[in-house]
Amino acid sequence: MKRIFIIALIFSVAGLAFAQNEIGQADPHRLGVDTAQQFLQEVSVDRFEREGFWRGHMSPDTGFITTRLFMGRPLGAQTIPAEEGMDIPNDHVLGARVDFLRRGHTSFTLLPARPIPIEGITKTVSVWVVGRNTSHELYLMIEDFFGRPFELHMGRLNFQGWRQMTVAIPPQADDGFRGIVQRNFHYTHDMGIRIRGLRVVVNPWEAIGSYYIYFDDMRAVTDLFAEHHRDEDDMIDGW
Repeated sequence: MKRIFIIALIFSVAGLAFAQNEIGQADPHRLGVDTAQQFLQEVSVDRFEREGFWRGHMSPDTGFITTRLFMGRPLGAQTIPAEEGMDIPNDHVLGARVDFLRRGHTSFTLLPARPIPIEGITKTVSVWVVGRNTSHELYLMIEDFFGRPFELHMGRLNFQGWRQMTVAIPPQADDGFRGIVQRNFHYTHDMGIRIRGLRVVVNPWEAIGSYYIYFDDMRAVTDLFAEHHRDEDDMIDGW
């Protein structure tokens, strides 16, 4: 009887240790592999310096939108370390004015002239915003490796002055097809996401008069490991 009890105790302790390793702790061997296979770097997506590159759109039944560039920049925005010493223009911000015709459920978008690709596997995207302390909601519009559109909630615009708003890009499923797919493992090129624009969902109670919003310094934190370890003599598909 004592021998049976001891054997049962050994199996229960082993099972507990296994469960703790699976649930409560990261596998140190797997963690080392994941860390070694990442090269995270902050990169600039767009500084909103090109006149006419971003255009505003909204339903003419609910209002109209005007966009233009203004001199200025958020004082809290720090220079990307890799761009220190480079003479890169960063003097303007994008402003949008929305004039509501009636109160109701509506939204407006700011779209670039073409989708903006981000090199590597994107982890987060951020943009500096002046939201004018409203209850409107900001969404990031992207498309994945297969060109499928997605919208990611960045947050509510209920703050004064400039604020950097950030959203994390969910990792793709293990099967490589579900969710936001950034890489097809059959290929070593043309990976990542593309920025399709920004969308503001308007709170109907605040859809009155004129509304002003400003954007600057869109950035991304991206994993460039595959870009830096690509075979130089590999062939490029898509012909």
